[in-house]
Amino acid sequence: MNKNMRANISRRQALKLSALGGAAFSILPASLHGDNAPSQRVNIAMIGTGRQGINANMRTFLGMENVRVVSVCDVDQLRLNYAKSLVDKAYGNSDCKTFGDFREALDMPGLDAVMISTPDHWHTIPALMAMKKGLHVCCEKAMTRYFDEGRALADMAKKSGVVFRLDSECRSYGYMVKTANLVMNGYIGNIKRIEVGVPHEFGKKNPDASPTAPPVTLNYEMWQGPAPMRPYVRDRVHYTDIKSGKPVQRPGWLKISDYCAGMICNWGGHLLDVANMINGTSHSGPISVEGSGKFPESGLFDTIIDFELQYMYANGVKLDYRIKSPYVRIEGDDGWILSNWFKGGLKAHDQKIFRTEFRPTDKLVSTESDKQDFINAIIKGDPVMIDAETGHRINSQCLLGLAAVRTGKRIEWDPVQEVVTNSDEAEKLLKFSSYRTPWELKKFV
Repeated sequence: MNKNMRANISRRQALKLSALGGAAFSILPASLHGDNAPSQRVNIAMIGTGRQGINANMRTFLGMENVRVVSVCDVDQLRLNYAKSLVDKAYGNSDCKTFGDFREALDMPGLDAVMISTPDHWHTIPALMAMKKGLHVCCEKAMTRYFDEGRALADMAKKSGVVFRLDSECRSYGYMVKTANLVMNGYIGNIKRIEVGVPHEFGKKNPDASPTAPPVTLNYEMWQGPAPMRPYVRDRVHYTDIKSGKPVQRPGWLKISDYCAGMICNWGGHLLDVANMINGTSHSGPISVEGSGKFPESGLFDTIIDFELQYMYANGVKLDYRIKSPYVRIEGDDGWILSNWFKGGLKAHDQKIFRTEFRPTDKLVSTESDKQDFINAIIKGDPVMIDAETGHRINSQCLLGLAAVRTGKRIEWDPVQEVVTNSDEAEKLLKFSSYRTPWELKKFV
């Protein structure tokens, strides 16, 4: 292969070819092999550099040898500068590019992938645009704010052929892995019932909703994006240390329905995913839901603060979902297992079950970390644990629960056609969406 032909093989082409397998990879020139070859390293842009974007996502990528954080993007200049300083310090240079507009970040030459860590209402449009450009996407949960966005992302991921990974580490948590392996290989018999809990919302309960002028370092118009125009209130947006630019505290937008559906979808993206994986319903979902819940009576924060929901699946399994603490409990014909996340440990009808030696024929779930799972999918062509279809199904299940609370009715759901079959009111609530000009979803699908 001559020098001109070699030069025409881009980084992204090399990654795609390597993912096809050994036969395709063997035709690449020697310069594209090895630890520093473009086919073995992923250049990634961080879109959103808040608390989660930096602490959980960017810092992890910075520690991975086969990843290079090449740019950071945020509408908050203080956060942007802080993120760049961390990247530059990690790599010992000043090469990291900065962008205040994600559209410019997506056009950076040599880019392979993006990590989207924005507020939920800003997940879909950057992800759609990235996939259309052939970029791989890792996206924070909840995957989307609205139902139609989730369907759009799942369809685009399938159409484009790029890697899309919903970013949740819960499947890789040791207790969840142990639970999944025992249950999915029949060690407690057939599943009869599942319980899933998520924690109560953290942080302030009654914020000061008095409007003020936004900081000059924040592009508040761009922060709002497709969401309805609202007056600036610090507790509506986020908290940043003005001296360092470091994100601090849990942001207020997580509790405001213009931007996020609340804890039901936010942590549901973690724990319901594990439950559906174990139940074999990651690409389908329930057939009905009923329950009750509570919302704040007034104030800036308006997302659901308490709920008790019961889902029914076509295989006869019942799932109870509530705000309590983060856990998954599986009940089978021959026993039960309770996996707490963070506090409470792993419990069962008989603790001896956790000393089970798995059979050679047992199928065990992956223990790969969430970020490594994403990178392996890009470089090796491995399927991701949580693809866009799975992410959409998790989020739509949560939104379906919200519709049941709002209507006070038992909702019957067709997971194949994705329609409510017994309530026009619930169907309308489930599929409600709102987009401010010029960010209408139809312009980006």
